[in-house]
Amino acid sequence: MNDTSNQNEDALDRALGMWRVEKRLPLGFESQVWRRISASTEARAGLWPVLQDWFEMAFSRPAVAVAYAVVLLFIGSGMGYWQAREKSAMIEQSLGSRYVHSVDPYQKTSL
Repeated sequence: MNDTSNQNEDALDRALGMWRVEKRLPLGFESQVWRRISASTEARAGLWPVLQDWFEMAFSRPAVAVAYAVVLLFIGSGMGYWQAREKSAMIEQSLGSRYVHSVDPYQKTSL
């Protein structure tokens, strides 16, 4: 098996060694490439591209991405819990006032 792979590699090396590029690049090709590269880097100036580059760099590492996700999950859960407690307290107060009003319609309640 190893002998066969060596023979294939030798044949590939010979074929690549015989390969020659006969076509030339057009005039000014390199300068056009560098001009496009500089234009693309200049276009990325501004706040949004900088933030996008930062997020790409930060989230390219799995540990950091998981940490951000966990932190955002806890913040979202905490905000949801806090908002649900406020809403629950308002509903509880409203239901209490309605109950008192249903038992004694002339009772003054604070709505």
